[in-house]
Amino acid sequence: QVQLVESGGGLVQAGGSLRLSCAASGRTDGNYAMGWFRQAPGMEREFVAVLLWRFAGTYYADSVKGRFTISRDNAKNSLYLQMDSLKPEDTAVYYCAATRRSGSIRSKDRYDYWGQGTQVTVSS
Repeated sequence: QVQLVESGGGLVQAGGSLRLSCAASGRTDGNYAMGWFRQAPGMEREFVAVLLWRFAGTYYADSVKGRFTISRDNAKNSLYLQMDSLKPEDTAVYYCAATRRSGSIRSKDRYDYWGQGTQVTVSS
């Protein structure tokens, strides 16, 4: 079992930055990938970024590419999302997720473990 807890969300002005953290506990050694998803009111939960754990390879949604950076700290067993140049359309609840399965890592259906989410609100 894997437990995930997000933190770092808040209210920020457009153009500002936030750094989200995801603290993982439990049997995290078998994780294939960990990623970030977000969900705005009335919208489907969508892919933001993912990190392949073994080699730290990263992939990003086109909407955040060049602005967001996903990273990890193995010693702290944590995943991070550095968000720069934030836009109002980035406003959403951001979720950390983990999967032990390969393939379709951009799909939320591949992920077995989810955090509770942290709210990010970007004002114009």
